[in-house]
Amino acid sequence: MDRHIPMHALPEEIQKMSPEEKVCKYCGVSYLILHEFKAMEEKVKAMEKEMKFYQGSVEREKRLQEKLRSLSQDFEQYKIDNESKTERLSMLFFSVIYLVERKVQKINRLS
Repeated sequence: MDRHIPMHALPEEIQKMSPEEKVCKYCGVSYLILHEFKAMEEKVKAMEKEMKFYQGSVEREKRLQEKLRSLSQDFEQYKIDNESKTERLSMLFFSVIYLVERKVQKINRLS
């Protein structure tokens, strides 16, 4: 919080006031700094709220990184599996084509 430094001295009537007249009878805080104290309280409340938001963010980040790593590994394995299956299907397709061609040749020879 920025500190306000007054440009002018306090008026003489305030300077002559007794200490009892310058402090809050309930909390004992000087009226001259009470507004600064209240502003600091509000800032602390806001910062506590922000801290609650960020609390646990490191753990959440670690969990998310682990999940991402796991999903990346799964994705790579699925790609490998897919390539393998594609290769097997291609081989099966060409085998079927070969068998059909042989069958057609056999039929042609018999005719």
